[in-house]
Amino acid sequence: MEGNGAAGEGDTRQWREVIAVAAGNVHTATNTGRSHTVGLRMDGTVLATGWNGAGQCEVRGWRDVTTIAAGWRRTLGVRANGTVVAAGRNVEGQCEVGDWCDVVALGCGDWHSVGVLADGTAVGVGNNRVGQCDIEQWRDLVGITAGYLHTVGLRFDGSVVAAGRRVSGDYDLDDWRDIIVVAAGSHHTVGLLADGRVLAVGDNSHGQCSVRRWRDIVAIAAGSTHTLGLRLDGTVVAAGNDADGQCDVDRWQGIQASG
Repeated sequence: MEGNGAAGEGDTRQWREVIAVAAGNVHTATNTGRSHTVGLRMDGTVLATGWNGAGQCEVRGWRDVTTIAAGWRRTLGVRANGTVVAAGRNVEGQCEVGDWCDVVALGCGDWHSVGVLADGTAVGVGNNRVGQCDIEQWRDLVGITAGYLHTVGLRFDGSVVAAGRRVSGDYDLDDWRDIIVVAAGSHHTVGLLADGRVLAVGDNSHGQCSVRRWRDIVAIAAGSTHTLGLRLDGTVVAAGNDADGQCDVDRWQGIQASG
């Protein structure tokens, strides 16, 4: 693991039998060193390390978890029965997911949480000051992701829908087609095409959207101001802010996509 480890968010070397990981974003310089990392184990338990100022790492009692997501000061998990558990900051109501059922996918923004239900509809809770939770009318979804103040949903047909702030072009993606995965950073959105190419829109002040030359990509991830892509051969490419070494992935080998 690369990047700023001031809060212990990189202390994962002893983790074993982990099948998925998620990291809480930090969207402002004043929050540097206040991030966390979460891991889902094969047996359905969850690990967490890093800054725990809001209780976002208090996940040791979670069981039968199949999916995890991490946002700013928050962690979410989907249980095998489709219900959702949450830990961490709830000032804006972003952890009020106790009544969610039949959830198949999750997304964590900084201040809002979103999910996809088995029937392809969406749910959202938390801060909605720019409409980032106005997603109840979405249909035919298979995936979802959330950024600082925006939400993006992936439809079954490979098209995408979006809600929330559009100031920096976070989701100018009306013409996207053949998308199989979406990922949101704080102010940018990334999409993986079925042919292994990658699209990105939004803030590019750190080069986090400079991904057009990437090829043979099978998985993507977006941090606050950087983007990662996993190649078919198990190597990783990166673009964007490398101030804390979060893009130092050139020597990574044999990486496998989770899920």
